[in-house]
Amino acid sequence: MEPKLKRLPDAELEIMLVIWRADQSVSSSYILEQLRDKRKWSLPTLMTVLARLTEKGFLYCEKEGRNNRYRAAVSEKDYKESEGKSTLMKLFGNSVQDMVLSLYNGKAITKNDLIELRKLIDKVEKEGS
Repeated sequence: MEPKLKRLPDAELEIMLVIWRADQSVSSSYILEQLRDKRKWSLPTLMTVLARLTEKGFLYCEKEGRNNRYRAAVSEKDYKESEGKSTLMKLFGNSVQDMVLSLYNGKAITKNDLIELRKLIDKVEKEGS
């Protein structure tokens, strides 16, 4: 069984999303550029957060000349699966029904979303047969 991934704070998650979307190793300047509309960070601030993500095991840091390149050590899929399980357990007592009802009542999902969910459930059930 693989170890449970720790939840990332919003700022760290934003960085990981940039790296996952790039799907290759990236420089700190690339990350700064991608985040410029969301965060007004200086390079030293970004470097601190990148070091923290590396220490936590979310990133690999590779030297390339005088610069560092960063790539994901944890896949986006694995992180989302871990967070999904954790959220379902903590907030909804592991009840998918309670979660979906809460999302529907909070208007986070629509009747059309429920129809799409039903199609997905039907597809998964057929594949499992």
